[in-house]
Amino acid sequence: MELNMAKKNKKENLVEQQFSFTAPGAMSVLLAGDFTHWQANPIPMKKQPDGTWQATVKLARGTYHYRFIVDGEWRDDPECTLRVQNPFGQENCVRVVESK
Repeated sequence: MELNMAKKNKKENLVEQQFSFTAPGAMSVLLAGDFTHWQANPIPMKKQPDGTWQATVKLARGTYHYRFIVDGEWRDDPECTLRVQNPFGQENCVRVVESK
């Protein structure tokens, strides 16, 4: 019973986060980050009629690093102003999730 309550409380602490990337000509856009174990479990994004790709992810409070994979190539989020250097000589985008 306590385990079920812990799972329920953990789910209640998740905050929906919207990610979007504009690439009208792209065939595939994936969201990859430390919350997806990077390329191990990237999240497929859905293409909208205006050419913007979107995904909604529920994340716990904290700081997350992410990037997009557009047609197999790593891309930055142009909307993200907070970035950190990664081990590959590029930058990861940073998303800070606050409590509800």
